[in-house]
This record gives sequence, structure tokens and C-alpha cells, in this order.
Amino acid sequence: MSQQPDMQPPGPPGGDVHRDLTGTAFPLGDWGEPAERLDELYRWVESHALRTAEWYLSDRVGKRRSARILRIGTAAGVIAGAALPLLDLTGVAEGTAGWGYLSLLLGAACLACDRYFGLTSGWMRDVATAQAVQRRLQALQFDWASESVREVLGPTEGTASEAAERCLGVLRRFSEDVTELVRAETADWMVEFRSGPAPLALQSVGVMPARAESHHPSGRFPLPPGTRPNMPRQRPPEAR
Repeated sequence: MSQQPDMQPPGPPGGDVHRDLTGTAFPLGDWGEPAERLDELYRWVESHALRTAEWYLSDRVGKRRSARILRIGTAAGVIAGAALPLLDLTGVAEGTAGWGYLSLLLGAACLACDRYFGLTSGWMRDVATAQAVQRRLQALQFDWASESVREVLGPTEGTASEAAERCLGVLRRFSEDVTELVRAETADWMVEFRSGPAPLALQSVGVMPARAESHHPSGRFPLPPGTRPNMPRQRPPEAR
């Protein structure tokens, strides 16, 4: 950890982006040089995050293109379905009312296909997940730079083993956050797939709160909702 590694490794970080998001082998090495070993682990974690974000950004391309085509078909069908009967009614284009109803049917079919296959909601989830991963990666890069600067300026507290353990904790928490983002997106996809058409809204990806420990300053368990705390009774004033 003697120097800050590059922001992005040379070449494509993930290789073939069309592969599934499978994990890679944990890099094994000699801990005789802890600084070099930590830099290697950082590059491994960073490349995995970049590969994950690139996979989601690549996956959304086909979904977004198909969703736009279906949306255009829906809009065209609705406009034609509303205009053709009016033209037939005014006598401008007689006999076109039937084609208008057919256009409405085709527009509804396009919208149903988009909802059933989850194309619009799918590429929105892909973008949200990729942005969330990139946001976590930026936080990791600044945290790692802070640890590097602390090592260069000299440790103010703790030993070298404690500093190495702290760096490993940063990498581990980041890896767990990225894994949780992928798991949440997969869970949303499974829920949408089982329930059929899903609303065009983000469910949990991108708005997942940061990892937090449940801590109560008072040392007591939280009260269930809808209940009021029992206040201590006051003694009545003594008669004089």
C-alpha cells in the first residue's frame, strides 16, 4: 500500500462482458511484503467491481433498444387508433375506422410485450445497479487513498498489523456491498419474473441504505410501533 494504484487496470477489466457474473479465484501470494500484497488485493477487488458495472451497462443496451422500439410502436398505435376513426367520421378517409381499432390493438400488444418481458424495468435496474457499484467504487478509492496517505505520513496510532487488518476490512466491506447490490438486483428480477408484469419503478436497487450497525444509545430495545413509553409517576405534593 506504498502508493495509490491506478484507477482502472489497463485493457478491459472484465474480459468478455457477455459472461455471467461468476466469481474469480482469490489471489494467493506471499505475505512477506504486506504492502505489495495489499495492492494486489486492491486491484483484484477493483477489477471485479469494474467488471460488474461493465456487465450491467452492457446488458442494458439490448433491453433499452427493444424497449424503445416497443414504446414507439405503442405510441404510434395509440395515435393511429385515435386519428383514423376521426378521419372516417369526418369523411376525409372513409373506411379507416377498422384500421384504427387494429392500430389500438397493436399498440396494446407492444405495451404488453414490454411489461411482460420486463424490458424497460430491466434496463432501468441495470443502470441503477451499475451506478450504485460505481458509487461504492469511488468511496473505496478515496478510502484507500486515505489509508495510503496515512502510511506515508507515518502511523499515528496502532501497529503495522492493525493497519493491515484495517485495510483488509475496507476491502472486505466493499466486496460485501457489491455482492449485496448484485443479490438485490437478482432478487428484484426474480420477483418481477414470478409476478408477471411489473410497474416501471425501481424497487430496491440504488436506494439500498449503507451498512449500519443497530445501535441504541440508551441501551434499551426499541418500542414496537404504536406504543407509548411508560413515564415514571410523580409523587403527589405533600400536604403542609
